[in-house]
Amino acid sequence: MKKKILYVEDDSTLAFLTSDNLEQHYDVIHFTNGKEAFDAFKKGPYDLCILDVMLPEMDGFELAAAIRELDVEVPIIFLSAKTLKEDRIKGLKLGADDYLVKPYSIEELILKIEVFLQRSQKRTTTLSRVCPVGSFSFDPDNYALERNGETIQLTERESALLKLFIDNKNIVLKREKILTALWGTDDYFMGRSMDVFISRLRKIFRDDESIRIENIPRVGFKLIAP
Repeated sequence: MKKKILYVEDDSTLAFLTSDNLEQHYDVIHFTNGKEAFDAFKKGPYDLCILDVMLPEMDGFELAAAIRELDVEVPIIFLSAKTLKEDRIKGLKLGADDYLVKPYSIEELILKIEVFLQRSQKRTTTLSRVCPVGSFSFDPDNYALERNGETIQLTERESALLKLFIDNKNIVLKREKILTALWGTDDYFMGRSMDVFISRLRKIFRDDESIRIENIPRVGFKLIAP
């Protein structure tokens, strides 16, 4: 059975070209505005979401936030003409897994989709146990960190990144290894995305002095934890 993709794009020409290519591989359900797309998502399920940012009724950022309220697992990819770094960061902070700038390559988009779908399929086997991180308990199956009775919900990408750090605790991880493991590529823009996720993890752990994510200049990062 083909994987089901929610695709939201109000440019009819671009939507036709993208859908026509993707439908060779996936079951693509296309919407032209955010509100209709969210109503459809609630009736789901969908295996992956592809969102434009500038949409009528509910823009892509609002739509992504609403989707994340209902589902912290489904992969989200932004396709947008908004090229500012601030827009990319905003999208990633909302829980998106990737942000591609228009015009984009269909081949690259399909590659990204496959990476995220395969990772979702492997989730139950690769993330299998609750494990301690300093004063926190990390539940990778549910993308959650718990400390003193308080639960912090992570995105799927943040959870995968933290799991990679824990599996290599107190060992230097090269940037390219992290990028390849989580994104399937080590290009510059994915590196910027990775920095956003690492910054969020650092903020979460800042109240526990036994945990820190060290930056190793020109090499990578190291999770220091008991």
